[in-house]
Amino acid sequence: MAASAGCYYGVLGCALSLLLLPPLSRCAARTDSPLPEELPLILGFRLERSDRHAALSPDGELEVVEGSRLELRVYGLHLREDSGHILAFTEYSPGSQDNRSCLEDSRDLVLTRLNVSDDGFGAAGAAIVRLDVLPLRKSQSSRVYVLCTSRGPGLPWKLHTGPDGRLRVLEEEKPLLPIWLQACIIAVLLTLSGIFSGLNLGLMALDPMELRVVQRCGTEKEKRYASKIEPVRRKGNYLLCSLLLGNVLVNTTLTALLDELIGSGLAAVLASTTGIVVLGEIVPQALCSRHGLAVGANTLWLTRIFMLLTFPVAYPVSRLLDCALGQEIGTVYNREKLLEMLKVTEPYSGIVREEMNIIQGALELRTKTVEDVMTKVEDCFMLPSDAVLDFNTMSSIMESGYTRIPVYENERSNIVDILYVKDLAFVDPDDCTPLSTITRFYSHPLHFVFSDTKLDAVLEEFKKGKSHLAIVQKVNSEGEGDPFYEVMGLVTLEDVIEEIIKSEILDESDLYTDNRSKKRVKRRQDRKDFSVFKDADNELRVKISPQLLLAAHRFLSTEVPLFAPALVSEKTLLRLLKYPDVVQELHFNEDDKKASENFLYQRSKIADYFILILQGKVEVEAGKENMKFESGAFSYYGVMAINTPSAAELRSPSHMSSLNRSISLSCHERSDSISSTISGSNTQLSAQAQYMADFSVRALGDLQFVKITREQYQGALMSSRLDSSPQSPEGGTRKPDSTLSERSEVLEDETTSLLNQRNSQHSLQHNAV
Repeated sequence: MAASAGCYYGVLGCALSLLLLPPLSRCAARTDSPLPEELPLILGFRLERSDRHAALSPDGELEVVEGSRLELRVYGLHLREDSGHILAFTEYSPGSQDNRSCLEDSRDLVLTRLNVSDDGFGAAGAAIVRLDVLPLRKSQSSRVYVLCTSRGPGLPWKLHTGPDGRLRVLEEEKPLLPIWLQACIIAVLLTLSGIFSGLNLGLMALDPMELRVVQRCGTEKEKRYASKIEPVRRKGNYLLCSLLLGNVLVNTTLTALLDELIGSGLAAVLASTTGIVVLGEIVPQALCSRHGLAVGANTLWLTRIFMLLTFPVAYPVSRLLDCALGQEIGTVYNREKLLEMLKVTEPYSGIVREEMNIIQGALELRTKTVEDVMTKVEDCFMLPSDAVLDFNTMSSIMESGYTRIPVYENERSNIVDILYVKDLAFVDPDDCTPLSTITRFYSHPLHFVFSDTKLDAVLEEFKKGKSHLAIVQKVNSEGEGDPFYEVMGLVTLEDVIEEIIKSEILDESDLYTDNRSKKRVKRRQDRKDFSVFKDADNELRVKISPQLLLAAHRFLSTEVPLFAPALVSEKTLLRLLKYPDVVQELHFNEDDKKASENFLYQRSKIADYFILILQGKVEVEAGKENMKFESGAFSYYGVMAINTPSAAELRSPSHMSSLNRSISLSCHERSDSISSTISGSNTQLSAQAQYMADFSVRALGDLQFVKITREQYQGALMSSRLDSSPQSPEGGTRKPDSTLSERSEVLEDETTSLLNQRNSQHSLQHNAV
């Protein structure tokens, strides 16, 4: 259109030059004498309207499509309705064409009508020409026609050879496929574009590691999908090249078809961009990002087809990528990333808080050391190696609630052994067994770890079953001197498990919820008080070793006739020795050696007790000559003091009635009869004759001795008789044994026995010299 306007202004200028100036060669004006009347003159034309595509070429030619119907605006002077015969088009031949070629009017352009319009000055200067363009011949793709004009009939024709006087007829581009088929192909291409785009995101986002995980722990449908995709996904670069090549091929084909269908390049670009972005990228990628596994499995057949079609190009490129980038391993999470991934996905994964704590603790186990979880040595429950396993010690062990107790020597940092609570199964608190005896017998090995040892390594050691308690130590190289191992604390299997589950394990004996924060546990109402099992009345006032107690028991039962098993059973004698105040101590008064508290016996003073020296030395003064000698451990005195009753008194009705009353007790009550018999008041013994010592026994230092009173001994005799006397069907008892009276009759005088003992000692000393 712009070129036509230029032509218009050129023709107008030519007309003005014709009227005002001498005629020019470009305008078709005659140079001879003027005509008798003014003749019509055509100067040029431009396109007014076309029913098909029409445009100006870069050279200024008007280009139209064959079969078009055109309306051309013709410019000139003195145009009339019958001026159509002075206008014609002839075929253009570049080079030697002249005005004579105008005589060959073209039959391919049919002039149908000319309408003249006034120019506003009373002369017709423009006209509308309707022109039909006939189709080209099959062998022609384009053809150029040139404008020819004349002033009237019989006058010569003028050839307009300029670009603005030429008309180029182009062959009409017919589509290869019908429009409906093109539309279907475009829809298919859009679908394929979306599939390739979605699969590129869906399949490539499923790395091999994730597919293996889904195959093992997914649902049945997910396992089936993952099993189908995994072999194809394993060829990562080949799959990527095939999908990208197919996507690019589809998109370019789609753009070309849209350009041919629409006919406008800009419109085709806009349409293809909109379709590819919306239907080929956004929608499929949004779908495959959430359901990529299902989409990829169901379209795997299509993926395999395109992998096969693109094999010649995609496979070599994929091999180059494999060589350059290496094998694809997949996404691998380290400990920190895995932990953060679990924390981020916690609201959606269905993992409860406790499970998350356990997972977090297990992942952090390798990063923590023993020093982070140990119990400091000053906070540990320990026992000294010289402790005695009496009731108080064992009660403290039970109250602590610990099953493994370190044993230290001299200082708490010097742990030398370990005691298991199960080691105390056969230990009697009344035996006062030394702790060292038990620890040496079991000899449990000690397990040491360094403070920087990781918790996973300690857990592996605990799992081997050697020990569930380890002593934490470190190398102390501070100060002068050689480095040494310093005990820092203890770590147990419970400490490691608490770190794994990220929670404290509390039992009924714990005092703190956490040894590091020192937050105390609320006082429990069901705390056990083991003092209810302690018999305060039967507790030994003086603590002696079980070995010494056993030695005293054996000595009395074998060396002292009054305590022979025939009179006092060994079981009763052991109970008697464990009775309160039987084993006593005497602390020697150094300031006053003749003080009354230093004497065990005094001459001419009443005594109703028997004494056996266990430890220490005494001075004995006996006889009319007041002979003195020293005696040591396992010497005994006062046999006559506890043996004063005669055999007839033991057979008196009062004694028999007491025995008859006791014999009706049950077996369980018999076992405890010694306590009731000894503690009870005996009216018969109170009336007996009292024993007066005819010797003196004075301590020479601190003493430990056994003191048995007459009442205690008589009670032991009766308890032994009750245990050894079977009951008759009538509820009576067997006649009491007369061994006691017979034994008492043959006992020597106390002073004679002491003198004989003194003489035997002097004799041994003389023989030794």
